[in-house]
This record gives sequence, C-alpha cells and structure tokens, in this order.
Amino acid sequence: VQLQASGGGLVQAGGSLRLSCAVSGRTVSTYRVAWFRQGPGTEREFVASITGTSSVTYYTDSVKGRFTISRDRAKNTVYLQMNSLKPEDTAIYYCASRTRVSTIGTSYTVPDEYTTWGQGTLVTVSS
Repeated sequence: VQLQASGGGLVQAGGSLRLSCAVSGRTVSTYRVAWFRQGPGTEREFVASITGTSSVTYYTDSVKGRFTISRDRAKNTVYLQMNSLKPEDTAIYYCASRTRVSTIGTSYTVPDEYTTWGQGTLVTVSS
C-alpha cells in the first residue's frame, strides 16, 4: 500500500481546505485510514479516521464539527474536509493506513497502530 497526501496550503482563520490521500496498491475500502498532524515542537497527534468496510468515523475532540473525513471508492482516495480553520490547526498533516486486524469499536489514535504513512502536506492558518 502507498499513500500520497496533498491539498495543504496557506489559508486565513475561518477558511477551509480539503486534503486528499490517494491510496494505491489496495482498494481504499480495505483498510482503516487516518489523518494525523504534527505542529511545530509537538508530537504527532490523531485527527480523524475512517474504518475500512463500514466507514465508521472517529475524530479528536478539537476538530469535531469542523472537520469531516470521507472516502471516494471510485477514486481510491480519502479526504479530510477542514472548515472553520484556526491558527492552532497549523501543522503538517499525514495520512496513514492500518493493515492489522482491527477490533470493532476501537478508535486507534496512536501513530504506532498504523503501518503505512504518506508524506506530509503542510497546512498553515494565519490569524
């Protein structure tokens, strides 16, 4: 499996961006895919994930109601729609997939729980 993240950029506070994670090597509905982010001087943190077959979604509290993760099976791509962006959303955003067996109802928010990573895409939100 290979992942390619794109869509980052510079946006003013309150604006929107849509990140894309193109998946190759497997169909996008096979595995759970997540978005993580890493800001300056911070550890990589979980943002959102979508499960493989049932499309259950999970979000970290700070983005609930503002971000939406979705999947387009025809394009084999996972998206992260980010609205009402805040300066504290500034970070490098990474997509990752989990190829290990998952337990239903578990959110898997730790980076080590994911096996394949794409390169990051930088999101900068100006105040």
